[in-house]
Amino acid sequence: MAQTGSAAGNGEEAPAPEKLIDWAFFVFGGISAVWFAVLLLEESLSWRYIWFLLIFWAVLAYLVLPRLHRILTRIYIPNYFMGRSRTSDGLFGDPVNLALLGPESRLREALDKAGWTEADPVDLRSSWHIITSTVLRRSYDNAPVSPLFLFGRQQDFAYQQEVDGTPGQRHHVRFWKCPDGWKLPGGIAVEWLAAASYDRSVGVSYFTLQVTHRIGADVDQERDHVVASLSAVSPAVTVTVIKDFSSGYHSRNGGGDSIETDGDLPIVDLAALPLQPGDSTPVRVESRELPPAPTVVGAALVFLRVIAALSMAGLLFSGSAERTWVADLVGEDGQVLDDAGTYVPLAVVILVFACFETGLALLILRGSNWARLTAMALSSGSIILQGASFLAGDPSHTLQGERPAYALDVLILLALSSERARLYAHRRRARKRARLRIGCG
Repeated sequence: MAQTGSAAGNGEEAPAPEKLIDWAFFVFGGISAVWFAVLLLEESLSWRYIWFLLIFWAVLAYLVLPRLHRILTRIYIPNYFMGRSRTSDGLFGDPVNLALLGPESRLREALDKAGWTEADPVDLRSSWHIITSTVLRRSYDNAPVSPLFLFGRQQDFAYQQEVDGTPGQRHHVRFWKCPDGWKLPGGIAVEWLAAASYDRSVGVSYFTLQVTHRIGADVDQERDHVVASLSAVSPAVTVTVIKDFSSGYHSRNGGGDSIETDGDLPIVDLAALPLQPGDSTPVRVESRELPPAPTVVGAALVFLRVIAALSMAGLLFSGSAERTWVADLVGEDGQVLDDAGTYVPLAVVILVFACFETGLALLILRGSNWARLTAMALSSGSIILQGASFLAGDPSHTLQGERPAYALDVLILLALSSERARLYAHRRRARKRARLRIGCG
């Protein structure tokens, strides 16, 4: 059987205790997000706060349901090659319906000659560009495609062909480099796997309620379109087909779109393409890995907590303690504590905590695993304390006064416990240990 995705793509397996800790934070983040969604739903049932329904949908679609899917799919979906890509939520994505042979340089050259355009990576700039282009029906030839995962990592790159001058409709295909020594079930060696599908419109995912592209059901037609376009590049391109590689089936992808396939797997061989001047396998120079979006978001949210702590310390230093949670905490004893000069030392403690969290945020961006775990532990502790306050106190007061702090802690926990943030921290640690071993050797 083909090797598992985690072994192929994760870089370093964390020790068992760390894996258990990560899993605990991952599950607790999901539970906390569900509770936050329930609080928002209760709030939105009042006509005065009916606009909270929009926030409830955003929390449900982009925080709660993806995390619940991720937790459940870890339990019931086996972690080995099954001819399907995965979404970032762990759901089955588009079918793997194409294999290729040949170096990356020739694959890219063939795609360029066949009229395909490489898709931009998903970032804030490209995401905003595709939103505006779709709404205004403007052309965006290299619009990004959503990440799908195989071998434990997202596609290495993706290519597309825009239809009718709008990114709402397009041919697109994602490519994954196979790990060294990896073979298809049956012992057939290939260098690339790909998933081709056709975006027919923009809609809402049935499983997560997120806004996404809807694909055409006939993925075989899209597979054949890619094969035909590459075959037309040169007579040196050859195609063999593994008949009934998987059984023909009708199913749905991660967005709930119907898909159907005959189960055949074409293998496109590009190795015999004639060499062009300067054509060679690109030499990959190891560069500094940039932190993924969840890591950046988590660090930014920790900085927000620093700003909140500095604001509170400023109020305490200025003698405006009645405007902070301290006044609510001490109640009638506030005057006693004020006379004893307690607020200034408390402000100093908060400043020290703010400095500590600033260091945590910077280390998280650098890929420190212990800083990531510490930030998640602090958020978890805060969530537990706020939960205890909610269960023991006045619910309406807790909703009004503690919702922003609770939301911040939940977002930090969800971001830093995500798969991409975890793998980034473990890869950075693995490289650091490798450098130390080389140095010692």
